[in-house]
Amino acid sequence: MQTGLQIGKFQLPNRLFVAPMAGVTDRPFRQLCRQLGAGHAVSEMVTSRRDLWASLKTSRRADHAGEPGPIAVQIAGTDATMMAEAAVYNIDRGAQIIDINMGCPAKKVCNKWAGSALMRDEPLALAIVEAVVAVAAPRGVPVTLKMRTGWCAAERNAVALARAAADAGVAMLTVHGRTREQGYSGSAEYDTVAAVKAAVRVPVVANGDIDSPTKALAVLRHTGADALMIGRAAMGRPWIFREIAHFLATGRTLPPPATQDVRRWLVDHLRSHYALYGEHSGVRSARKHIGWAVRLLPGGEDFRRAMNAIDEVDRQVAAVADYFDALGRQHPLLPLAAANDDRVAIRA
Repeated sequence: MQTGLQIGKFQLPNRLFVAPMAGVTDRPFRQLCRQLGAGHAVSEMVTSRRDLWASLKTSRRADHAGEPGPIAVQIAGTDATMMAEAAVYNIDRGAQIIDINMGCPAKKVCNKWAGSALMRDEPLALAIVEAVVAVAAPRGVPVTLKMRTGWCAAERNAVALARAAADAGVAMLTVHGRTREQGYSGSAEYDTVAAVKAAVRVPVVANGDIDSPTKALAVLRHTGADALMIGRAAMGRPWIFREIAHFLATGRTLPPPATQDVRRWLVDHLRSHYALYGEHSGVRSARKHIGWAVRLLPGGEDFRRAMNAIDEVDRQVAAVADYFDALGRQHPLLPLAAANDDRVAIRA
């Protein structure tokens, strides 16, 4: 896999990206993934509704303090004018790349005809792309687009929409190999991703079910994609980016990380998390990150249940540190670090 990828004026350090995931890829998590090998990270989606921009949730999502560039912000909505205004709002707050959400399958998003529901209305989808590009391009901000293969198996229109979006000025396309109807069930298919890659000249990123170094290589070979985007497999295992990068560069599997390194990464991540959310919200929202990190480890489920009863940040950090200290005495290298669905075969 070649190093680096150009998006507009920005040269990315590699071609492994963190997927935007609501409630997951906040600033502390994006920074952690970048520290552990991701070359690009896209924010959680920010609404195009002006009346929600002052909300605490949106203000946190629009907070990029200390984040390395280029800062990429995903916006979501159904109205071309509002999406253009949202692009300007986020550019004024530090966004250097704007990503348009046409991939989210969540019902609360699609019921309002946003996210992947936009793929059912190609004229509206294209109008949104054109409006966002029109305000972003004069500011030197490239626009990217994340989509699914289509609304359902009978309506796979990713190729047609990708061609139109590229012609309208989109600088990069990400395709999740599922329809909206699938949600996250079943298996991702990559024939549609390969077809999009063959149809456009802009970079294409493959997304969906990339959960191991061997799967990453298989997807690249099958699709010819320019980059890979990883979402759920990075939850609790953010070092997957360096594992994949090492494998693609050398053909060899990287040993599991040292247990004490994982301890340090998680504790540092928790402190950044508390700084963004405060103690009351932070200690509660951090529980999911801790749970993902320990779920496959010895005693992890028992620890997760005990940790969920802790309501103070200092006690939460101490509990995590103690758990990994005890684990490290038995396992200097993290056990089960590579445990996942190591699927190499491509399912059409």
